[in-house]
Amino acid sequence: MKPTRVWDLVMVAVTAAIAAWLLARGFYGSFPPIAWFAGASLYPVVAIEVVLAFMIRSRIEKHRIGDMPGQIHPITAARAAALAKASALVGAAVGGVWAGFLVHVVPRGNDVQAAAADVPGAWVGLGAAVALLAAGLWLEHCCRAPHDQDDSPS
Repeated sequence: MKPTRVWDLVMVAVTAAIAAWLLARGFYGSFPPIAWFAGASLYPVVAIEVVLAFMIRSRIEKHRIGDMPGQIHPITAARAAALAKASALVGAAVGGVWAGFLVHVVPRGNDVQAAAADVPGAWVGLGAAVALLAAGLWLEHCCRAPHDQDDSPS
């Protein structure tokens, strides 16, 4: 599996932002109100991934890779790397959606009361998405074998 490329994340985020902006522009009146905790559901996933990253990193640094107790099985590391890659992509997509939504509601915040009420929830969601993207990239970095540390995503 190749490292996640920043360009792929940027393209996912931009595509999602444009789609969300177009949808918000056309259908904002039929959206339910956005509570401040709407996007906060990603924060527990972020916390789990950060803890997992530190656990995997410490075992890989101590060369504890294998089948014995106290070691990390290579398949477990590969699964964590797949989770990391998926999380980075989801973080980019969700971040793009919240950014596109913010591009629509922030300029209308002074004129439309509903738009002003939706802004805090969208910022929380954008923060959670960026945190998930960062946690995914950190977990992916921590899953690399010691001889892979020089490789950098292109």
